[in-house]
Amino acid sequence: MRTLAARVDRQVSSLYNHVSGRGELIELMRARIVAGIDVQVFSGIEESSESVPWDRALELWARTYLRAFADHPNLIRLLATTSIRDLSTYEMYDSVIGGLRRGGWPQGQTVAVMRSVEAYVLGSALDIVAPVDLITQESAGDRFAEIRGALDPRFGENSSAVASFEFGLTSLIQGLKHRLEAVS
Repeated sequence: MRTLAARVDRQVSSLYNHVSGRGELIELMRARIVAGIDVQVFSGIEESSESVPWDRALELWARTYLRAFADHPNLIRLLATTSIRDLSTYEMYDSVIGGLRRGGWPQGQTVAVMRSVEAYVLGSALDIVAPVDLITQESAGDRFAEIRGALDPRFGENSSAVASFEFGLTSLIQGLKHRLEAVS
């Protein structure tokens, strides 16, 4: 609270006119992030073939989740390591879980599916905002021939953070589809 007060050029005590404390402030930030995550697509999931399939809904959710957190990367650690009290977050989770259930997922596995995608997205959001020179061919040195070869500029299109997100999301969802087929 002291850091925030200093940042907005106010006294700590004046912040308490707006929030009850650190916990409420965190939940207000969480609610703001969640407001930017689209879960509407989950409401259209049915077991019929005419609706949006669960895997497509999960993919669309992951993309909006990524955008919301890539815009606020400093909040990832804070929000991922504090207990959730915000009702809008539970509303989002309820929509995702409901869509997965309607898509055929057993109730006992839906949270694992959701959290697996969520964890992947949060890690990818950090990767996307990392410096472009996070991993470079020049920094690897001659001793590391494999990584230097893989980082050849010819492959740059495939090794960017965005390309890695796309590759990983497709792989994760394909793996989940196989997992669901195995339990069905």
